[in-house]
Amino acid sequence: MERITTLSTHTIEPSPNTAAQPLTGLRALVTGGSRGIGTAIVRRLASDGADVAFTYNTSPERAHELVTEVSELGSKVIALQADLADAEATQRVVDDAAHRLGGLDILVNNAGVAHIAPVESFSLDQFDHLVSVNVRGVFTAVQAAVPHMDGAGRIITIGSVSADRVHVPGLSVYTMTKAAVAGLTKGLARELGPRGITVNNLAVGPTATEMNPDDDSELASINRAMTAVGRYGQPHDIASAVAYLALPEAGFVTGATWYVDGGFNV
Repeated sequence: MERITTLSTHTIEPSPNTAAQPLTGLRALVTGGSRGIGTAIVRRLASDGADVAFTYNTSPERAHELVTEVSELGSKVIALQADLADAEATQRVVDDAAHRLGGLDILVNNAGVAHIAPVESFSLDQFDHLVSVNVRGVFTAVQAAVPHMDGAGRIITIGSVSADRVHVPGLSVYTMTKAAVAGLTKGLARELGPRGITVNNLAVGPTATEMNPDDDSELASINRAMTAVGRYGQPHDIASAVAYLALPEAGFVTGATWYVDGGFNV
């Protein structure tokens, strides 16, 4: 195995005169960008000046609507279909995004799946699906993205506070996958730091999405009560944290898990 012994002198440099759009000139890929947190991230990165590609799987109408909407911000926006449970498809879509954007500076691993069930009824097919998307999909996307990051880059994974605090039964496998990417983040940060690439993980708390609605259910009430701020997060709360970690100024933050959870884990 090749050992990297020299530190990179390259950094992501801000473009001049871009105070209002600090990511101008940078190119980003967001996996799972057609809904929920992913959509908010696409909007925020584009509004900050980045050209953005994003993946979707089964919602082409939403993806095309998002392209139309975000294109009005002046950035280049591309929607790419891919099933991130398929490692070869993940490799292809990352390469395609980098080719169409002219390179890659930012990778946001947002795509993820969840399934809640008691351990005795959790099927192996479901187990394999969660691992293939939430863990292998992240690793495969990173593996494909790194060669396109020429001397500097930002890798940001949307994890979960559940990796540290399991507050309801049935989350064992989901929790395992999110703990895995938190560990992967540390290893990748050490490995890729000499190349000028930072790697960070966001431990996201209960956030209002279709997969985790802020409604009148018992689970939603429990989630709200367990936060210090007494509310669900909104997708833009997560997108704001991503936007900071993507900045040139965030180049000294790596290997970190940031809790964006409204105090859920306090």
